[in-house]
Amino acid sequence: MVMYELIKGDEATAPSKPNNELSNVVAAADNALLSLHEDDIEAGVRNATNTPQEKEEAPAAQGSRLVSLDVFRGFTVALMIFVDYAGAFLPATNHSPWNGITLADVVMPFFLFIVGVALALTYKRVSSKAMATKKAVLRAMKLFIVGLIVQGGFFHGLHNLTYGVDILRIRWMGILQRIAVAYLLAAVCEIWLKNDDDDSDVYSGYYLIRRYRFQLLVSLILTTIYMVLLYGLYVPDWEYQIPVAGSKTKSFSVKCGVRGDIGPACNAVGMIDRQVLGIQHLYQRPVYERTKQCSINSPASGPLPSDAPPWCQAPFDPEGLLSSVMAIVTCLIGLQFGHAIIHFKGHKNRIIQWMIPSLFLLVFAFLLDFGFGMHMNKALYTLSYTCFTAGVAGILFTGLYVLVDVCGCRKPTLAMEWLGMHALMIYILIGCNILPVFIQGFYWREPKNNVMSSLI
Repeated sequence: MVMYELIKGDEATAPSKPNNELSNVVAAADNALLSLHEDDIEAGVRNATNTPQEKEEAPAAQGSRLVSLDVFRGFTVALMIFVDYAGAFLPATNHSPWNGITLADVVMPFFLFIVGVALALTYKRVSSKAMATKKAVLRAMKLFIVGLIVQGGFFHGLHNLTYGVDILRIRWMGILQRIAVAYLLAAVCEIWLKNDDDDSDVYSGYYLIRRYRFQLLVSLILTTIYMVLLYGLYVPDWEYQIPVAGSKTKSFSVKCGVRGDIGPACNAVGMIDRQVLGIQHLYQRPVYERTKQCSINSPASGPLPSDAPPWCQAPFDPEGLLSSVMAIVTCLIGLQFGHAIIHFKGHKNRIIQWMIPSLFLLVFAFLLDFGFGMHMNKALYTLSYTCFTAGVAGILFTGLYVLVDVCGCRKPTLAMEWLGMHALMIYILIGCNILPVFIQGFYWREPKNNVMSSLI
């Protein structure tokens, strides 16, 4: 049995590949996943450095894998499916149009968080740093390519059975691409920036911080770079075009000329993506099209108000370059939670090492939001948003650990455990609409006469 994390391990057994387009896509996604076998989890737990007293406190932890890893990932997958299909009926569960946070806004950070936790176990012992780095790069590249295929515009959606993408308009960034980048940077940090020469035991949070201080320094540097660019870059006026009837286009001009603006029109996140990636390569349905300025049905999508500002229809990528910097930080935070699994076997010590930073992150997030006006914003992946979602993820992971691994209540979470062991495959099939598109390809006489047409 294989536990899927991000990219499939080289030692995993390759699945059979039926000769059809859907199975090829699924196989590609499956091969882009990182697997942790039960033996890997067990080794990560058994080989932890602890005192004899701690080993006696948690005998159940020895020789048993952490099921809470799968359950957390499965819960995130279930949450993703729920908000994807409930968002149209329950706008409150949909992504926040701009500032603020909703149920849908925690899905991406939860994935990144658990990726970091798993990486700590994957790279606990590295025999060859160069070889481990090479494998991490190849795995990240596979995941990035899968992301380009399923989210770059190759498939044209549920109501269009055609496929193919103009390279001049392909979407370069996306959810899987962001996870690939975060995975790669976190893996490199875990491979190269561990203090392996420090043979001292880790008895407290202080020694844990000391042992992985260089990784924490990377997180601080990334956060500083993000903050400096977000609030320091000058955003000039800019223009964009949208297609209209026929082959014509309509041009819009957006007035900016400011620094430090975190509104939809003039933020540095969007400016960097427009300059580096090109506006034609960004997500074409911006989240801010559901704001009050841009939709009469806000927070749901709707017609433009008569006085709508010119930026309402401008492309904006929620998985852009600058915002992905903080996504890497989320993965690095999860990495530190994974270190607690490695170095602490006692349930009590693990829970303490998880709860203290989780509560600190939550308090810091609210302080930034309400005290300094740095609002939680998924589209920009602000610092307050990073801290809040990481804190919530830490508390949820701790709760699931207590429920499943400490108390042994596995039956209520078996479905989540299964979802977690096939997380990315399910995301590809359902979250990216590959399965509905495949099913819709079988119809009676006319494309509109298919199974999916009666369900959507």
